Amino acid sequence: MKVTDPEKLALLYERFRDVCLVEKEVWKEIFLQRDAAQGGPVLTNRQDRYEVVIDDPEVENTLEANIPLGSKSLGAAIQEYRSHISFVRKS
Repeated sequence: MKVTDPEKLALLYERFRDVCLVEKEVWKEIFLQRDAAQGGPVLTNRQDRYEVVIDDPEVENTLEANIPLGSKSLGAAIQEYRSHISFVRKS
């Protein structure tokens, strides 16, 4: 299921940036803590898996080029190209 909620997307873009910086490459799968809105106690070891979909190879190359430049640069590139980056929740 493709994620469309603006708050969830903001968290996913931030997590995507952080994972790319740690792994030093564009990462196609990320994990995010389970949503507290699901009700009941939230277990911190439960995570949802998301596939990162980038619809243009040039955008992926641009993101890759911005990774060595640091968090601000990569964050700006992700912001610029967010219409080309989507997240699909995996079961």
